[in-house]
Amino acid sequence: MSPVAVLFDIDGTLITTGGAGAVAWRLAFQELHGVPADIGAFSDAGMTDLEVGARTFSSVIGRPSAAEELEELLAVRLRHLPRAVAESSRYRVLPGVNDLLPRLAADGYLLGLTTGGSQAAARVKLARGGLNEYFRFGGFGSDSADRTELTRVAIRRAAAMDGNGLKPHHCLVVGDTPLDIAAAHGAGAVALGVASGHFGVAELEAAGADHVIASLEEELPL
Repeated sequence: MSPVAVLFDIDGTLITTGGAGAVAWRLAFQELHGVPADIGAFSDAGMTDLEVGARTFSSVIGRPSAAEELEELLAVRLRHLPRAVAESSRYRVLPGVNDLLPRLAADGYLLGLTTGGSQAAARVKLARGGLNEYFRFGGFGSDSADRTELTRVAIRRAAAMDGNGLKPHHCLVVGDTPLDIAAAHGAGAVALGVASGHFGVAELEAAGADHVIASLEEELPL
């Protein structure tokens, strides 16, 4: 059945911030705890921000974070993010994206986001590339720390916008990590792996993606 909605991950799928996210995390840990933490040493691509923050906090501070500590960490990280994104010399919109999104919008597909970052962080990252205008809804790390659940949230929002009985299998979830694929399947959607991030075509196929492409310059299975 042809998809009605196409839901995109952000980092590694639509854009790369060139390390701006890690810079913002490092500044937040430095400001609050005096430790310039490197999230890359403690987290995996595709994790939600809540998971990244909690795992990194536990590793560098030596104990689990209290809920209010994690909330404060995320808030300070968000405060540093706009400048980190603006100053990143390696920020770029990934190949194919600037042609694909207007074409999908013109063809009437519902375009949404599935990202482990908060909605505010997502908008900051997309703004520099001029991509926010294409996405009116999504599922975000601020909706749930669980990637499968935030994908379900995005699908429910797509169904509300569609108004014609949209089901999860009408949604194509596009992401660059095995966690994106697992979340898509967990939510009942079709998973498209795009090898534009840390994982290659063979790795995404092995992760069980329904379809895999090398980049968004290729045709989507629509």
